[in-house]
Amino acid sequence: MVNVNDFKTGMTVSYEGNLYQVLEFQHVKPGKGAAIVKTKLKNLRTGSIVEQTFNSGIKIPSAHVEKIKMQYLYESNGMYTFMNMNTYEQVELARSQMESEAKFLKEGLEVLIFFYESEMLGIELPEKIDYKIIATEPAVKGNTATNATKDATIETGMLVRVPLFIEQDEEIIVSTKDGKYVSRK
Repeated sequence: MVNVNDFKTGMTVSYEGNLYQVLEFQHVKPGKGAAIVKTKLKNLRTGSIVEQTFNSGIKIPSAHVEKIKMQYLYESNGMYTFMNMNTYEQVELARSQMESEAKFLKEGLEVLIFFYESEMLGIELPEKIDYKIIATEPAVKGNTATNATKDATIETGMLVRVPLFIEQDEEIIVSTKDGKYVSRK
């Protein structure tokens, strides 16, 4: 059990039969009445974000979510296969469990997979990933307006806006937070 006054960002708790990760919390002491704790919680099973207010001093069960480093192997029929780097055990995640992360996966990529007891909850990608550009149009001479960009297709098939000087077969770094070009490798 954890006291809501002791919440920390990133903490996982079990509340009303669901698993939540604390994204934000704020202790509020109104002019009159008891103190409260306003929170923003992410449901680890569905990915939805809810705002919840707790009375100060309430205790709720904490949830131990384990993060295991695994390597992405391949995708087959909407199922993504990962391998535990220590035990060589393989697990599969459905595309629905990692809708936004799937476009960043490439063979050999190491990710963290969240487990609660024996249930797989989802994955955490590295902050930045290197990709090879497989297709891009050539830069048009004279098209040098401020921050001019063009479309480039990376090895996962995702489209990324890159500066005009980037060419096909170059390696670039892409942010997994927003899917944008960061720099050349």
